[in-house]
Amino acid sequence: MKILNVALPKGRLGEKVYEMFEKAGLGCPAIKENNRKLVFENPEMGVRYFWVKPSDVAIYVERGAADIGVAGKDILLEYSPDVYELLDLKIGKCDMAVAAKEGFQDDRNKTLTVATKFSNIAKRYYSAQGRDIDIVHLNGSIELAPILGLSDVIVDIVETGATLRANKLEVVEKFQAISARLIANKANFKFKSERIEKVRAELLKQTEIEQ
Repeated sequence: MKILNVALPKGRLGEKVYEMFEKAGLGCPAIKENNRKLVFENPEMGVRYFWVKPSDVAIYVERGAADIGVAGKDILLEYSPDVYELLDLKIGKCDMAVAAKEGFQDDRNKTLTVATKFSNIAKRYYSAQGRDIDIVHLNGSIELAPILGLSDVIVDIVETGATLRANKLEVVEKFQAISARLIANKANFKFKSERIEKVRAELLKQTEIEQ
């Protein structure tokens, strides 16, 4: 049996994803042991898992180190990796949104300063509106930017909005639903299509139960 290499995102989302794979008959008990290992293999099931940073899953899959993986739709939209998107797993749900200080009014006569780590998504969103923007690319604590006057608005992922409210910011507009997606390497898919399609079908059953 050919080994199926699966890239999982580290953290809570990855744990949820692994549970789905386990229910799909691809369990690997060692993954639940409390250790610092990054690679886990179950030869009997023909599967190998490895934990990677969520934003790197698509790179491992695109370059063929993993046959399949699970990445957020935000990562796929931002970096446009050359992979197959096979399934919306309906977990890790949140929204891409514009947020600003409470009561903010956009003066369209001025260039809008946008702080974000999703520069490509922000550019596409505002380009579609014909809005002139100046991007400030940040890697974390995006909420600080409008508070300290570094930007007018931010473009970021919003789940509950609690962090925004705690910092006296509010959502201006939610414009893209985000969730975890099953992705596959294009070349490897040809050689392992039967196995990958079987996994996809088993995961699809679980997403339908969730509805």
